[in-house]
Amino acid sequence: MEYAIEVSQLTKDFGHQRVVNQISFSIKPGSIFGFLGPNGSGKSTTIRMLCGILTPTKGTGSVLGIPLEDGESIKQEIGYMSQKFSLYEDLSVEENLKFYAMIYGLASRVRGKRIKELVELAGLTGREKQLAGTLSGGWKQRLALAASLVHRPKLLFLDEPTAGVDPLSRKIFWDILYHLSREEGVTILVTTHYMDEAEKTDIVGFIFRGQLLDFGTPAEIMEKHQLGSLEEVFIYHVSKEGSGADFSRRGVSE
Repeated sequence: MEYAIEVSQLTKDFGHQRVVNQISFSIKPGSIFGFLGPNGSGKSTTIRMLCGILTPTKGTGSVLGIPLEDGESIKQEIGYMSQKFSLYEDLSVEENLKFYAMIYGLASRVRGKRIKELVELAGLTGREKQLAGTLSGGWKQRLALAASLVHRPKLLFLDEPTAGVDPLSRKIFWDILYHLSREEGVTILVTTHYMDEAEKTDIVGFIFRGQLLDFGTPAEIMEKHQLGSLEEVFIYHVSKEGSGADFSRRGVSE
């Protein structure tokens, strides 16, 4: 498999409104792809198409070699983590992981070993019996990441995974992402509005009003625009393409 994600002229219309407009890009396996853009830019719609939730209006694409039209097969092979904590707060760390292992059909003989691996990966050792609802924001996000990995997906979608998390927890979270990418070959698509995080990715794509405006390594994009940071690039695009975009500063945030 040459590319973990490959799309050509991908387009999505809702009625007469075009939300994603003929975007094309390819992501190699094991890469961390930072998908950036303000509110209403088309990020979420693109991700829903890649996850097999929405059918494209036009264009072609594949995820892990599976055509986008085969959404059910794609869903079985990917992991997804939303910004909002979506696990069961009245269950313990271990119980949440066990529940998701059962949902994904892990056999009982391998379930315990996999949960132990994930607890160690996420740095949750010693917290197995703690209720998820009593964890701090950073610990909750690590638990949510562990849950999204229970079935060993080769492609992981992360929607603003560190929003509202303290700097140390963000660093630890990204250390885990690097391990998954570099050591286990997991491809990661991450949306973030912390531009210091975006600069840690292998490939960055800027989308605005449904158009893919930039695609390349952080260094390539900064050199292209003769700007010193991705934050400056972000602000440049939004200022140039339209001042009506919905975003505010949080690093740079929606």
